[in-house]
Amino acid sequence: MLSSTPARRLPLLCLPVACLVATAGCSSAVASTPPKGDAGHADAVAHDASDDSSDGGAAEPTLITEPDDGMTPVFAFLRTAKTSIDLTMYELEDSTVTGILTTAAKSGVTVRVILDQNLEKSRNTTAFNALTAGGVAAHWANSTYSATHQKTITVDGTTSAIMSLNFTPQYYSTSREFVVLTTDAADVAAIEATFNADFTNTSVNPPTGDDLVWSPTNAQSALDGIIGGAKASLLVENEEMNEDAIVSALASAASRGVNVEVVMTASTSWDANFTTLTAAGVKVVTYARNAPLYIHAKVIVADYSASAGSVFIGSENFSTASLQYNRELGLITSDRGILDSVHATLARDFSGGTAYP
Repeated sequence: MLSSTPARRLPLLCLPVACLVATAGCSSAVASTPPKGDAGHADAVAHDASDDSSDGGAAEPTLITEPDDGMTPVFAFLRTAKTSIDLTMYELEDSTVTGILTTAAKSGVTVRVILDQNLEKSRNTTAFNALTAGGVAAHWANSTYSATHQKTITVDGTTSAIMSLNFTPQYYSTSREFVVLTTDAADVAAIEATFNADFTNTSVNPPTGDDLVWSPTNAQSALDGIIGGAKASLLVENEEMNEDAIVSALASAASRGVNVEVVMTASTSWDANFTTLTAAGVKVVTYARNAPLYIHAKVIVADYSASAGSVFIGSENFSTASLQYNRELGLITSDRGILDSVHATLARDFSGGTAYP
């Protein structure tokens, strides 16, 4: 069976979360002190994501970094809904989330949820039943896809959260994740159009809007493009490394003089490809599976120091299943605040890893 993500069933060490952030350009390091002022910062995140800028245009995208920022900003974003919530999720086991969604539905908000069934139906059934009982329109994802691995929230048809994280509380405190909240009208409209099709199991070629990276349509070419177009540097985090075209593109980049750095959680499944990468000059570091930080993010920072730098953030793993058979969503942006924050986090993660081999 094609699988999107290897199951994380090993016990993980608990990592306390650092202070929350409310802007795209600032993200704190993982720290050993509990968060302070969660509610206030979370409200600021939700407010920033839904506001228009002073000149009448869309607000800048907002970044939430996990586990640093905690889940409160994500929950706060859900609670901003006044008319609608559309949620697509691979794994939903968080009763806080189901509670927010059913409360919203009972207050008159139209709430629709798509949950994966091909790989995660057993884990999602409790949430599916609770949502249905609470007035939420819950839908099992289209079985045409090997998995619906997308993790996206759209509130009021105006703001979308594009995420790498699942709603699985047992992993919140240990997983490196990113969430981008965007009010880009073309992107939000494309996400909603695709959601409407997926909610009715209707065939769709997802619109790409201004920034979107969809599987199984343009993801392979988009990721090959950002890697192949890099001129000076690539800083990468991903959970999987078994897609030949991605491995080849990373190795080719290093061979042509690009400084390529890869951060992942250690797994013997990737050893052959790690060997290929390091032989080409790629610098690979890993974290043990029982380390306090699990690399679940799916991120590429390209040419950070250049004016044309860009960053990919999304749900796509570097696997054939993820790029060619799953429903997935990510985006590529050159927003400097997002670039600065993601680069700082990945650089810190790279410095904390163990060099391979």
